[in-house]
Parts: sequence; structure tokens; C-alpha cells
Amino acid sequence: MSDILEYKCPCCGGAIEFNSRLQKMKCPYCDTEFELDTLKQFEEEDKKEAKDPQWDADNVAQSNEQIGDDGTFKTYVCDSCGGEIITDDSTAATSCPYCGNPVVVPKQFEGMLKPDLIIPFKLDKKQAEQKLKEHLKGKILLPRLFRSENRIKEVKGIYVPFWLYSSDADAEIQCRATKVRTWRTSDYEYTETSHFLVSRGGQIAFDNVPADGSRKMADELMESIEPYQYEAAVPFEKAYLAGYLADKYDVSSEECAERANKRMQESTVHSFMDTISGYTTCLPEKTDIRLRKGKISYALLPVWVLSTKYKDEIYTFAMNGQTGKFVGNLPMDNGTVWKIFGGVFAAVFILAFGLTWLF
Repeated sequence: MSDILEYKCPCCGGAIEFNSRLQKMKCPYCDTEFELDTLKQFEEEDKKEAKDPQWDADNVAQSNEQIGDDGTFKTYVCDSCGGEIITDDSTAATSCPYCGNPVVVPKQFEGMLKPDLIIPFKLDKKQAEQKLKEHLKGKILLPRLFRSENRIKEVKGIYVPFWLYSSDADAEIQCRATKVRTWRTSDYEYTETSHFLVSRGGQIAFDNVPADGSRKMADELMESIEPYQYEAAVPFEKAYLAGYLADKYDVSSEECAERANKRMQESTVHSFMDTISGYTTCLPEKTDIRLRKGKISYALLPVWVLSTKYKDEIYTFAMNGQTGKFVGNLPMDNGTVWKIFGGVFAAVFILAFGLTWLF
């Protein structure tokens, strides 16, 4: 049995992909559409056929998978064209660089590595490109070259591994607050500051607090495209990966737990602080937060990513593949900046000179 999985159209033999608009599998060659359950039946039949005994000449069994000398990359053979597909150790879904057929590496999602949930892409590549164009509109400081069409086409859809943490928090928070009152008499102005000790306590529940489990993705970037709508999550099926890139996690749930715990603790403090009002100032002095009943889920979440190089600088943009939320830093055209600065400076100088002449 092959080490990579390609979903073939039973009608024409072409490679089929998951269509985010239809939420079905679709063949781009004959336009035949398939439900995921239908593909699962085909996959089960392939597994049964693979169980039949096969004879190996000279007792030499060849696998499609080859591991590099340093163990950092793997090489697979495309079942469609025979081309060589080179991946790193975490790649779980990619495409053949020669024929373009989407391939999935099933071993990356077997046993304990199998995700619990997946949120399928809702936005396709055209929608992502349009969102990016809209984001670039009106940016007068953006270099003209950066707006070129070929840069926008570098958008790629990636399923990013995430750990989702759910927990209940018991919290007690103590704050120092003040009330400031000011009044004036005919000769003096008075200020009175009263000090208060304010306490809050209770419970708060957290569901699906995300922490990305990929070293390839910047944590801040992934947090910026939140939130996801987790009610749309479905049980994981490999077919959803067809046509997209995907990685298995390379940061464990134990390593990510510290980030998730910090987010839950900070959110707990903010939630309780929001219940305090009527004071001039209010600052937390002591907090006691205990997380309990912890549950962890492993999920793949959809992200559109654009990484581009401009004047030796790498700019990375991320877009939520479900909601369309877009984030990323943009370069500035220094020439335009100086023109604007020069224009403002000249206007201020002329205005100042005119006022001096008038008075």
C-alpha cells in the first residue's frame, strides 16, 4: 500500500479536491461532486484490496517513503506521475511539484496523531485573493510594486494544527481602587482621594481556548486571526485535506499548555475587572486563579497564508479560512512618506510665514 494518499475521481481518474464553497469533494476535470461518505466507502474498499497477499521478487519490499540522512525530510513518489515529492517531518498534506495533484500522507494522522476535529475551509482561494485586494485598497503608503497581481497569487491554504483547551476556573481577585473628588472655593482648589479594597470571586468556564502546535507559525499571528466558530467543527476526515497544505503538530500539548493557561488566567482577571465600576482607578493587587477539569482536543484549523519578500524583508499575512479575518504588516514606500512629510512641512512653513507677515 502506498505511503501517500491521492483521491481519484472514479469517473475520469482525475485528482479530486475538497471544495470549500460546496463543502463537498469535486473533480476539477469532469465536475463530478462527491459526498465525503462516498469517498470513505471507496477508501475502505482500497484498504480491503491492499490486504490481499502480494509477492515480492527476491524478498525486497520497496516503499514509496525514503528518509533523509539527517531525518529532517522525507521523500515520496507520486502515484500519478512518478515524480519525487520532498517534505519535512511534519508535512501531512501537500501537492506534487510536477503534476500538481494533491496528496495526503496518512501516517501523519494515524493513532495518537489523529486530530479530533477539523474546521473545513469556508473561503476559497479566489475569495481570499479578493479579501487581500480589499485590504490593500486605500493604503497610500504601500509601494506600487507590492500591489502587483503576482504577489497576491502567492496565497496558500494551510490546515494548521491547534490544541484546544477547555477548563473551569475558580478565581478570587483583590483590587485597589480610588475615588477622586475635586472642588473649588473662591481661593483654593481641593482634591480628595478615597481608597478602597474591592474583592471579586466566582467561577468561569472556558471552551476551546486555542494554541497553535506548529513551529512554522508565529503564535502572535495565529492569535490575531481568532476567533474561530467551533460549532462548525466536524470529526476529522483526511478527505478535507485534499487540495490544501497541512502539517501535523510539532509542539506538544504540554508545551502549549503554558500559553493557554496564561490566556485563561488573563481573561479571568479581565472578566472580573469588568464587573467593577464607579471608581476613578482600579488595579488588581492579588489574584488566585485555579484551573480544573481540564480537557484537551487536537484540531486542524483553516488559514490562508501569504508570505512575500520585498526589498530583502519577509512579510507574512494570515487570513482566517473560515471567517475571513485578515492580519499582517504592510511595507511603506519611503519616497511617498517623504513627499507627504515635505508637503506638510511646506504647508506649515507657508502658514507660519503668512501669520508672521500679517502680524
